[in-house]
Amino acid sequence: MLRALLTAASLLALSAAASAETTLLSGGHVIDVERGTVMKDHDILVEDGRIKAVGRAGTLGASGAARIEMKGAYLLPGLSDSHVHLTGRSDLHGYRRLAVSTSRSAISGVANAEKTLRAGFTTVRNLGAPAFTDVDLKDAIDSGEVPGPRIIPAGQSIGITGGHCDSNLLPYEDHAIGGGVADGPWAVRQKVRENKKYGAEVIKFCGTGGVLSKGTTIGAQQFTLEEMKAIVDEAHELGMKVAVHAHGAKGIATAIEAGVDSVEHSSLITDESIKAAIKKGIFLSMDIYVSDFILGEGEAAGILPESLEKEKIVGQAQRERFQAAVKAGAKIAFGTDAGVYTHGYNARQFAFMVKWGMSPAEAIRAATIGNAELFGLAGEIGSLTAGKRADIIAVTGDPLADVRELEDVDFVMKDGAVFFDGLGE
Repeated sequence: MLRALLTAASLLALSAAASAETTLLSGGHVIDVERGTVMKDHDILVEDGRIKAVGRAGTLGASGAARIEMKGAYLLPGLSDSHVHLTGRSDLHGYRRLAVSTSRSAISGVANAEKTLRAGFTTVRNLGAPAFTDVDLKDAIDSGEVPGPRIIPAGQSIGITGGHCDSNLLPYEDHAIGGGVADGPWAVRQKVRENKKYGAEVIKFCGTGGVLSKGTTIGAQQFTLEEMKAIVDEAHELGMKVAVHAHGAKGIATAIEAGVDSVEHSSLITDESIKAAIKKGIFLSMDIYVSDFILGEGEAAGILPESLEKEKIVGQAQRERFQAAVKAGAKIAFGTDAGVYTHGYNARQFAFMVKWGMSPAEAIRAATIGNAELFGLAGEIGSLTAGKRADIIAVTGDPLADVRELEDVDFVMKDGAVFFDGLGE
């Protein structure tokens, strides 16, 4: 009975802190992600969903603020992922996806959004979802109806007939066509406009074949330069950035020439394209963790044999190209392709980024201030700085010493509201 009363009291206190206008996170070690340093024994004052001040413990004059003890935990800005599919499930690949309705995908999106937020990821780009379910999910989260990260939705991915973003699993008689399929410069412009109309905030198109699509070749370019330029030009005119799915070298080079904002996967990117991306300030979003899932658990999840063979070709090459891009000084986004693997495991990629050339601080920067720049949200998220949104996470160990600490987040706050507090247990 006593334990039950104490638990109830703890939950009530947590709820009060989450809803209070002013909250003090007291006695933590604040990580300055820009400098890669730790500020020991610091407090963070949160007011109306934003960070009001960061300072040495006991110096912020927070009289009357709800107080949450950080107990020496390490505080970071909420993490972000530049490439997720919240409505996708890691156990439903290949032909299993044919049994999943749009409404069922939307329900999965609700569950996966909560898992993602619980993992410490407070902002994500959702790069492709059926029937704009990611837009609806974003609206439900923003209205407070369901918990989840801040979403930048892409709506339906744009692709060529028979390409990676088309529906290629059924025979001709079914006339199955992906919602974003278009061929020709004016047709792709129309698709960009349609995506904007129905709530997309970023455009994703498929510039090469893919690993998980039936009948496509990884190295084959999809869309001509003229078509890619039309997509980019239309999106930029409408105030949206453009992400291109691209594995093959030719498609990557063409997309960079067309002026995309990020290259997703970048698996076979050449040294010349790395230099071109650096010159143009284009981000490379390289999902170097997911190969372990595909090759280790993919067959059991329904991934097609041809896809497993393609991953054997591209997985190791992508990691080596990631290493080359880091060494060259390219802008690296933190993107994982969550949904191919299990949602909530996003932070597993940090250790792979460190193994393949980054320091822990650099990997963390990719998932904070780097992605904030890519998303166009540099003034809103990405660092624990006065004026920015109070997206704050905490772990008990120093992630600058061991980046795997981020695989088990102990505290999550988004927009000043506490979503999870394992430190108080």
